[in-house]
This record gives sequence, structure tokens and C-alpha cells, in this order.
Amino acid sequence: MYLLIPAAGMGKRMGSRGNKLLLQLKGKPLLAWTILAAEAAERITWIGIMGQSHDLPFFEEIIAQIGPKKPIQLIQGGQTRQQSVYNGLQALPQEADKVLIHDGARCLVTPQLLNRCAEALDNCQALIAAIPVKDTIKVVNSDLFITDTPVRDFLWAAQTPQGFDVKLLKECHERGLQLGWQVTDDAALLEKCGFPVRIVMGEETNIKVTTPIDLTIAEFILNQRYSDNLFPVS
Repeated sequence: MYLLIPAAGMGKRMGSRGNKLLLQLKGKPLLAWTILAAEAAERITWIGIMGQSHDLPFFEEIIAQIGPKKPIQLIQGGQTRQQSVYNGLQALPQEADKVLIHDGARCLVTPQLLNRCAEALDNCQALIAAIPVKDTIKVVNSDLFITDTPVRDFLWAAQTPQGFDVKLLKECHERGLQLGWQVTDDAALLEKCGFPVRIVMGEETNIKVTTPIDLTIAEFILNQRYSDNLFPVS
């Protein structure tokens, strides 16, 4: 299974001047933890990482320190996540027919979730990891007045990895480019094109490290994993 990791963001909500994936978490950059999980996932055989040109030398250092056994290719990222994934799709090996896309900022993903998504993709064209929403969600207007309360039973919080048939995802990206669609994840492109997307149960700990408090939560989770030995952390 081929894996693409968008890692070209700037981390504005983190308050970081540079790429937040270079911030340290228990002595390793955030991106290193993401790569370690992919390296430990048996179903992943190839990894592509999309980043900005000024970050690629730092990514190379991280990869060298890990010493992965799987091939890792660095790919020029775009100005948006959507553009970065588009670039990543063009850089996939020609034989790639299925791909997982996993945000670098979800550095707590486990190899087990990556494997489960890869296995589920054997039997469908598109999927996303997601978890049921626990909170009551309110829809509000521009004046911050509530306009609706959706039924929670049908609400799921989207995560990554997200998996797709490569040819289909490329076609949806091309259509999105032609029509000027701006989306925050790849599943939305397939939804707009009318294709079904399956849910795979995600993980509560698969948080997206976005704000400083997320770093504290991530460190707590990783402290638990040291004793659980979920994947190599040395």
C-alpha cells in the first residue's frame, strides 16, 4: 500500500513561525512519530511526504535519523493541502492503484489503524477513518445565534488516514481543479463527484496536533505507549 503524508503547512494556530511538524514531542519532531507509525505498519510499502522546499532538508535529516527500511520520497508541496495531495498523486509510482493519505499532524496514528484502513481499501474505492461525535453540535449564524442542532447519531468526526482508488481520486482532483472547488479533505472531492465513501472506525487518540494544548495531550498519550510497545519509539 502506498502512503502520502501532507506536511507542507505552517502551523499558524500552533503559534509556530515555521512548520509545526518540526516541533519536538518527547525528543522527536512530530513528523518523526508519523513516519515511525508508517514504518511499523506491515501493509505500508512506500511513503511519499509533501513539504515546502525550505523544509525538505529538515525532513531529510529526520528520515536519516530514523533509518527507515521502506522507500520514502520527498515531494514538493502546494500552498494548500488540496494542492499538496494533487502533487503527491502525480509523484506516485506508476504501478500504484490504491493510496492512503494521512496528515502529518496526526502523529499519534497507530500502525494498527493504518493496516486496518489498507485492508478495508481492498474491498472499496474510498474510505476515511472517523469516530462518532460525542458532543452535541450546534449550527450557528454569523451573529453567533444557534440555527440548528443536528441529530448526533449521524455525525462522525473525520480523521485520516483516508484511502482511495488512485485513478478515481486523480479524476476527482482534476474535476475539482477545473471547477475551482476548495475542500479540506479528499473525501469531500469524491462526495462532490457523487461517489460513496465508506467509514472505518478511527481512534480516539488519533488527534490532530493543532494547538499548544494538543502537544501536552500528545505527550500524555505517547507516555502510555512506551509501556504498551505499540511500535518502536527508540
